[in-house]
Amino acid sequence: MPSALHIGEIARRSGRSVHTIRWYEAQGLMPGVSRDRGGRRVYSDDHIGWLDLMDRLRCTGMSIKQLREYTNLVKQGSATLRKRRALLADHQLRVQAMIAKWTEALALVDAKIEFYDEWVAMGSRPAVSAQQRARTRRRATKA
Repeated sequence: MPSALHIGEIARRSGRSVHTIRWYEAQGLMPGVSRDRGGRRVYSDDHIGWLDLMDRLRCTGMSIKQLREYTNLVKQGSATLRKRRALLADHQLRVQAMIAKWTEALALVDAKIEFYDEWVAMGSRPAVSAQQRARTRRRATKA
């Protein structure tokens, strides 16, 4: 049987504030929270993992609306496994596209830093621009 945790304990163990946990719950993003006889919220160890999942999905750009949709599917049980998988697979594609875009942007930042390092070391502006170097790198990595 899962352990019964009150909000202070789940905050301490999850590394999140009481305010954040209450916000997740108010947004409909915390399934399975019950109340004890005194009316206090009761959480389980599973909620710590759930908070981690919600944070990671949010960090990767999943909207609150999509998080609610996913949470609602989870609340409906195993009949929604295919829908949950599809939702996460769609999100995965968006994250992969975002990573590719960020990788390309990072190549330009790297080239710009290299350009400034060379300029400082030489004492004069290098002939090749950072943008040209980044384009050359992108072509080389795509080949």
